[in-house]
Amino acid sequence: MIEDINKYQGLIFDMDGTLLDTMPAHLDAWELTAQEFGFPFTREWLNGLGGMPSFKIVAQINREFGLNLDATLVSKFKVKTFAKMDVTPATIDCAKQVFDHFVGQLPVAIGTGSQRESAERLLSESGLLDKLDALVTASDVENHKPHPDTFLKAAQALGIEPSQCVVFEDTQLGLQAAHAAGMDCYLVVDDRLEFEPVKKEPQ
Repeated sequence: MIEDINKYQGLIFDMDGTLLDTMPAHLDAWELTAQEFGFPFTREWLNGLGGMPSFKIVAQINREFGLNLDATLVSKFKVKTFAKMDVTPATIDCAKQVFDHFVGQLPVAIGTGSQRESAERLLSESGLLDKLDALVTASDVENHKPHPDTFLKAAQALGIEPSQCVVFEDTQLGLQAAHAAGMDCYLVVDDRLEFEPVKKEPQ
């Protein structure tokens, strides 16, 4: 697989659930938030929204359950709850091995749905922040995954054409965002990487 990745000029990694195993802690924070605000908590359903910023997840919760939660209030509670947790996440082997192999050889960025403060803290604690050539967070774009903006901005920060970048992701939202950006994608599935090429438009 390393040989296949060599054909790209830049690598863009999602963070939560792709490089860092933070999703269990995020879901724990959502469970406490659900208890606080009295909305249904479904771990599997919420896990599928990985890559989306908290305030947009609240909008999805409102839509799914016919609620009218205050997105700012609920998301602030969730972010604070997560920040208070003593999270030093493990890395996810299949993606981390690729990251370690190419750092210093090819430009590497992270494009995450987490807010900048949280992303920088987790990446710093995990020893990854200093190794990046670019970091794009939910704080840096208006249209989040499944929109392509996060990955397009990462490619721009690397100075590389989107079609010459490859994305590493763990959710369908992230995969949609990568393909919308015109980028091939490797998806983390059960601690292995599955190749999901972007469909080329017929000439």
